[in-house]
Amino acid sequence: MKRNSEPTIFEKSRPGANEGRYTPAPDPASPGAAELLGESAGDVLAETPLPLPQLGELDVVRHYTHLAGKNFSVDANFYPLGSCTMKYNPRVNEWAAAQAGMADLHPLAPASAVQGALKLMYDLRTYLAEIAGLAEVTLAPAAGAHGELTGLQVITAYYKSRGENRTKVLVPDSAHGTNPASCTICGMSAVAVRSGRDGRIDLDDLAGKLDNSTAALMITNPNTLGLFESDIAAIAALVHSAGAQLYLDGANMNAIVGIVRPGEFGTDAMHFNLHKTFSTPHGAGGPGSGPVAVAKHLTPFLPVPQVVRKGQAYELDCARPDSIGMVRSFAGQFGVCVRAWCTIRTHGPEGLRRMSETAVLNANYLAAALRDLLPLPYDDHCMHEFVLSAHPASYEGHGLAGQIAKRLIDYGFHPPTVYFPLIVPEAMMIEPTETESLEMLDAFVAAFRVIVAEFEADPGSLVHAPFDASVARVDEVAAARKPVLRWRPTRQ
Repeated sequence: MKRNSEPTIFEKSRPGANEGRYTPAPDPASPGAAELLGESAGDVLAETPLPLPQLGELDVVRHYTHLAGKNFSVDANFYPLGSCTMKYNPRVNEWAAAQAGMADLHPLAPASAVQGALKLMYDLRTYLAEIAGLAEVTLAPAAGAHGELTGLQVITAYYKSRGENRTKVLVPDSAHGTNPASCTICGMSAVAVRSGRDGRIDLDDLAGKLDNSTAALMITNPNTLGLFESDIAAIAALVHSAGAQLYLDGANMNAIVGIVRPGEFGTDAMHFNLHKTFSTPHGAGGPGSGPVAVAKHLTPFLPVPQVVRKGQAYELDCARPDSIGMVRSFAGQFGVCVRAWCTIRTHGPEGLRRMSETAVLNANYLAAALRDLLPLPYDDHCMHEFVLSAHPASYEGHGLAGQIAKRLIDYGFHPPTVYFPLIVPEAMMIEPTETESLEMLDAFVAAFRVIVAEFEADPGSLVHAPFDASVARVDEVAAARKPVLRWRPTRQ
């Protein structure tokens, strides 16, 4: 829903505006057009010419530059989208990934011609294994959820090799939605484990649901409420006593890299989100990468190909008889791997630890500053994120979380994650990351205070926020239920 009458690029079109600067494309019906366009393309265009707008090059550049300035982005705005780790990514990593020797490699090039790229991938998987405290890493999965699926497939193959039929996976009720979805796609059933009053796993409920049909417990640590599972050693012992595996959703690794290694608290398999923790701009669908790390007993089942070192050379190994096979084309999201390698080498062990410590410090600073405005349901030392509840008794029924989120747009802040996790009413999940300055955090708190005061003075004042954005509040329910499959310009 547009708030103003800013014209679209089709509305700016003027007949002949793009003529005179370049040689016009041939008329699809003219002699020789088929040679340039291809016979089938020429036939199609002759019957139904494409309704493209006619503008000069400068007008086109200015139009899209102007629109880009209206977008929210990590470069332009504070982006505290909880659980997503939307942090600034250094341009030097983009530069490195864009070098011809990286960006222009052909995926089918022989190993002898791409030794540098294979070394980078081998080094990266070695670094990630060290960070995880596990035996081996595959870089193949294309995203975090794909990593979950791959990890579960590896676990399934492990049990099949032992003649065991385990099809149940336990998932905390605070988990990311991809966890139960990955279980279903893998042919397993997901069973919820309750959170206790402190926001952590209820050990009694976990123990009561573990049996010889349990393949794994999928746990996020720190969890989705931003809390570290302080009983993680006891949780791992319970899981292993039932013969099951402890799977770690590594979405929140940004809080613990360099501080604790998951393998040391009993993790058998986990995935990383390279695009969240190790420097790749993400959002709007990609790019992503979800490498999976496993303990020694699961290594035979990792997907192929695997980058290996033989002597002084590197190659792709496909001769793994127990492997689950290929989980995607080629060997992984190489551009994302380049950025992650650069991040790890730039920071080093001490820098990675400082990265995590700063992310935790920033989150606790914000939580302390905002807890007097809205309830903090789990008022405990948080990790990299925390969850507020915009649901005091006097606010009930007002959908306050969504209203605050929309109003923050007017102050130049991207809204935090709202209405997730589901176990918190009117949830607002806030993650500042380590890249934000103290001044930016204070500005966010100041805006938050003004917005809450506006609501308290007039509970109906935020219903139509944002007020100053170029686009007014949209009907999100209709957008989800009735997606626009194809947009067509209005013909004049």
